[in-house]
Amino acid sequence: MSRRSPRGGGNRRPFRRSYGPPKPVREGEEHDVTIEAVGSRGDGIAKIQGFIIFVPGTKVGQHLKVRITGVRPNFATAKIVGEEEAVEEEAAPVEEVEEESESQ
Repeated sequence: MSRRSPRGGGNRRPFRRSYGPPKPVREGEEHDVTIEAVGSRGDGIAKIQGFIIFVPGTKVGQHLKVRITGVRPNFATAKIVGEEEAVEEEAAPVEEVEEESESQ
């Protein structure tokens, strides 16, 4: 006669929920992101490979460097590390060429 646990357990493995593919971010990593929208609580929303990143204190259109502070099954949170400087193509200064006219 075998003994059974009152719960009927036995040697089963604990149930683990799978939340799809691995997350594209890990806590502590730094990423360059663009804020695409603002959430209902006012946090900026960026995406990395479709994975949502909430960044407080941001506005739509900002290009930022962020550090991931927490990773959950469906989203991550991050804080601002630095703001990317917009790379603007500066036009080379136009040199005015004065034509000298020779009088004869």
